[in-house]
Amino acid sequence: RLHECAQALAPYTDWNLIDVITGAPDAPSLDRVDVLQPTTFAIMVSLAALWQANGIHPDAVIGHSQGEIAAACVAGVLTLHDAAKIVTLRSQTIAHHLTGHGAMMSVLTHHTWVQQALTPWQGRLWIAAINSPASVSVSGDPDALTAFGTTLSQAKIYRWQLPGVDFAGHSGHVDHIHDHLHHLLHNTPTTPGHTPWISTVTADWTDPTHLDTDYWYRNLRDTVRFEDATRTLLDQGYRTFIEISTHPVLTTAIHDIVE
Repeated sequence: RLHECAQALAPYTDWNLIDVITGAPDAPSLDRVDVLQPTTFAIMVSLAALWQANGIHPDAVIGHSQGEIAAACVAGVLTLHDAAKIVTLRSQTIAHHLTGHGAMMSVLTHHTWVQQALTPWQGRLWIAAINSPASVSVSGDPDALTAFGTTLSQAKIYRWQLPGVDFAGHSGHVDHIHDHLHHLLHNTPTTPGHTPWISTVTADWTDPTHLDTDYWYRNLRDTVRFEDATRTLLDQGYRTFIEISTHPVLTTAIHDIVE
């Protein structure tokens, strides 16, 4: 499956996926968002294929931020080629227009507290993701994020700035690439799919017929509603969750939501 992903990514990149994964001497660094995101996408859809090859087929899929592109592919809503196109052009747009101007921070407290605490930095900091009842991501201007970190320190709230992230996804910074992203991703076709997919943009089931360029813009601009989407699955009887990213970063969040 990784080799199929390499072929799907090839028309949009000047680097080879297999070289990146194997650490070839001339491969670009994973520090580059336009390399990291397509690579993690390829790992996710390939791990999903591995589970399925062993007889484990999901009853539903969910994705977090760029993970929604992998989720749409695993659900059959996007072909591998079209999903590769979206993740590559999306990450290249981030690299060319947003990197170097923002930062993101993980904060371990409830989102209502964070929302109130962000008032002094309105228009400069945003809640980027609500991951669980006790985990929130904040995104925006680096100096404002540093000042907000001081507020968190005084309140004895644990936080850390996301390493290697120098752009502000899911914030007002994304407004600057609205037209560019719409131009790049227009006319990306979808199919009805074969597996239900719940959106972390809307926290509801996705209707593939309404999946357009604006959705993929909102996927990068709006707050990631991972907690709400997971609660929707729990409320409807889903009980077994398998995380297929490159690191179990959301497993703790899911445990917190379940509890």
